[in-house]
Amino acid sequence: MAVPRRIPVRFEDVFPAGAFVLGVEAANDYEKVKANAPDPQERDPNTGERVWAVRVLDPDPAARQAELKVKVAAAVQPVLPEAMPGTPFRPVLFDGLTITPWVDTNGKFPKQGYALRAVSLRAIGPMRRTGAAA
Repeated sequence: MAVPRRIPVRFEDVFPAGAFVLGVEAANDYEKVKANAPDPQERDPNTGERVWAVRVLDPDPAARQAELKVKVAAAVQPVLPEAMPGTPFRPVLFDGLTITPWVDTNGKFPKQGYALRAVSLRAIGPMRRTGAAA
């Protein structure tokens, strides 16, 4: 059985209540930072493109953590969607979402962690009402 290192997942399964983007920044390669490299930004091992960390708010009350990061490999910094009118919230969809499990050994008790990556992000189209009209 061949299990990929990055396991493909559906956006709806990871973010059943949707997701709101908070910001984006360059993801640094900590080995390059320690070595004082002139360009410490992480590169995707498969494509060689720069990696960007997108900060995301998960509004699901059952979520393990409310804020997390999804890494996106792209030549340039991803453009964030516009905020919903009258709010600071920027709803987003991630295409090509993958999850990579890992073990967090920091602390007294090891725990399961997950790293999220996506091929791209995009704005959600206009919200549509569902159901019968009154």
